Amino acid sequence: MTQPLSDLTHQLLDMARKAGADQADAIAVDGTSVSIDVRAGALEHAERAEGVDIGLRVLVGQRQANVSSSDTKPDTLRQMVERAIAMANEAPEDPHAGLADPSQLATMTDNSMLELHDPSAEPDPADLQAEAARAEAAALENKGISQVQSASAGYSSSRVHLSASNGFSAGYARTSRGLSCVAISGTGADMERDYDYDSRIFQSDMRDAAEIGRIAAARAVERVGARKPKTGAYPVLFDERISSSLIGHLLQAVNGATIARGSGWLRDALGEQILPNGMSIIEDPHRIRTASSRMFDAEGLATARRAIVDDGVLTGWTLDLANARKLGMQSTANAARGTSSPPSPSLSNIALTQGDKSRADLIAQMGTGLLVTSMIGSTINPNTGDYSRGASGFWIENGEITHAINECTVAGNLRDMLMRMTPANDARAHLSHVVPSLLVEGLTLAGD
Repeated sequence: MTQPLSDLTHQLLDMARKAGADQADAIAVDGTSVSIDVRAGALEHAERAEGVDIGLRVLVGQRQANVSSSDTKPDTLRQMVERAIAMANEAPEDPHAGLADPSQLATMTDNSMLELHDPSAEPDPADLQAEAARAEAAALENKGISQVQSASAGYSSSRVHLSASNGFSAGYARTSRGLSCVAISGTGADMERDYDYDSRIFQSDMRDAAEIGRIAAARAVERVGARKPKTGAYPVLFDERISSSLIGHLLQAVNGATIARGSGWLRDALGEQILPNGMSIIEDPHRIRTASSRMFDAEGLATARRAIVDDGVLTGWTLDLANARKLGMQSTANAARGTSSPPSPSLSNIALTQGDKSRADLIAQMGTGLLVTSMIGSTINPNTGDYSRGASGFWIENGEITHAINECTVAGNLRDMLMRMTPANDARAHLSHVVPSLLVEGLTLAGD
């Protein structure tokens, strides 16, 4: 595509205003992605995708509609505008819909300081294949590995521009590199699998492919002989690889869209203690080289660091403009959107306070219980916080790992679980969600 994304969004806005829209915003995304899968040393699958997607939201009075397309021809743009206006005229009125007031808009919109885009050339597919092959070969060097299920490498690059009739217009670029390996130990009914991966913005920050393969293999071999645990109440240590899912349930419960609907198991907890003393959850949208960083949100508001939970106390909801208006509050500049839907609340980067003990220290401290390294399925009651998930990992006896565990269920209530957490100090600082391993006392395990 040769037309600048800013020109495309402004063209949509001009057409929308002439067609009768009182307010409008437009988003354009120009993206490229390449993915390579290797199996048994040979290329198994290669895919490349590129194109432009556009989205338009119009407001006629307090009625709004959203349309999208992957075709940028002038005739298509006119049809989009006509369809959007027609849809808005038939939509029910929403007293909370509307763009930001110009006084609310971000004035610093240059995302380059966040280093979200690797300026180096797009990698050659042959280089991606070579990296995936290195990971697979390293995994197969482990004699306990029967096969490598997949070794994959990928790259993506995107440019985004957002314009609105309130005067906002800004864009940014992002890149991503990824490499993963899934190894299998054993054969037949005794097969076990595990994985390792890395994902970064800059290629220079990526871990070595062979290291990823070796770790995936070692983890799969450690799972040989897995069996069910005894049913009962035990402490459970959520490994750093999956602990962010536990905090994710909290973050979903304080999402403004959930609260505005009058639901969520934390809907009445504002200002109350929901984590142990000394523990906070900080959102920082300005972290360097972190995938979810952003200077402004999808409604053009300036982002800022904030404490979602401060010293154990819930301080506020995650809000976009519409949900903030519903609740009589101010937006926290957390709007996100794609081309096919209007803005909704979404977080950028979060970090949970880390502890002063290692994962090994917590294993020794827990005595007898379960170290969870993988989870499947999910039964979470969104109104009560009752929690039940399938899990696998390792059994801990007298503070030491004894054998692998599979086919069990971990259950409890999230409100109680969060108050019984002890964090380790092993969170990976480059991730969008920086959450360490978490020890939770007194959960119910369903096994044999």
